[in-house]
Amino acid sequence: MKPGFFYPDDERENRYMADVTAIVLTLDEEKNIESCIRSVAGFCERVVIVDSGSKDRTIEIARSLGADVLQNEYVYYAQQYNWGVDHAGITTRWTLRLDADERFTPEVCAHCEALLVEHAEDDVNGVVMESDFFFLGRQMKHGGSKKRKIMLFKTGKGKIENRRRDAHTILFSGKTVAIKERYLHCDYKDLSSYIDRYNKYATREMLDYLDFQGGADYDVQTDEQLRKHRKKKFTLYYRAPMFFRAWLWFVFNFYFRLGFLDGREGYLYHFFESYWYRFLVDAKIYEYRKTARAEGK
Repeated sequence: MKPGFFYPDDERENRYMADVTAIVLTLDEEKNIESCIRSVAGFCERVVIVDSGSKDRTIEIARSLGADVLQNEYVYYAQQYNWGVDHAGITTRWTLRLDADERFTPEVCAHCEALLVEHAEDDVNGVVMESDFFFLGRQMKHGGSKKRKIMLFKTGKGKIENRRRDAHTILFSGKTVAIKERYLHCDYKDLSSYIDRYNKYATREMLDYLDFQGGADYDVQTDEQLRKHRKKKFTLYYRAPMFFRAWLWFVFNFYFRLGFLDGREGYLYHFFESYWYRFLVDAKIYEYRKTARAEGK
């Protein structure tokens, strides 16, 4: 499956419309938003864009494809998404969490349509999915590239946990089911955009880490695999020596989890994601502590 898949017009028009509203957060996403919306055009009853001040053609493209557009000042992902859910006037039974660089394939749509009908009236309140991730146009099949999250939840039964970074969907009650089909995660922006975005992510993760040091809860409700991953991050990774742990994480993902099998793109991805980003988080933690000591805090 190629990234940026578009449903043909005749196929999209003949597809069943599921009882779903998609919430998509955007900021200057003109390179991604069209293929994102088109991928769920025959699946979702409604698509709502929550934009935080795009200066490109994001809003124009979204509206031309029939999406509703709300605008709100961005603070961090969880706050923005939950604001969108609260202000979108959602009337569908299900809500879809979709990023602008993510796409649903026909197989994902078909399986989800059947699943949402099957579990419309029971205590299954969330659907967990994993992605096929693309970096610089190449699918990452190895290493630390697998992403897992609750993509669909019954409206009113879930929200995004209040974290600045690595925020997962949590359910107020009920349980989840998982599907084997994978959605596509493929950003068409360049490396400069990637680096700028992850620099901001590093600041937010630094603040989350400081909150954890201050006693904040790191648990992820309703999904056991996500809970285990989060627990390992805070009880194992952050106990390793600062800066050195970034190198260890790179070695683990690139060599032991076979990230090198994804070629040069795999090397670049794991260097940035597993080493550079994690090193940057540590550098920001170090800077914060040094500044705090100098100011006598």
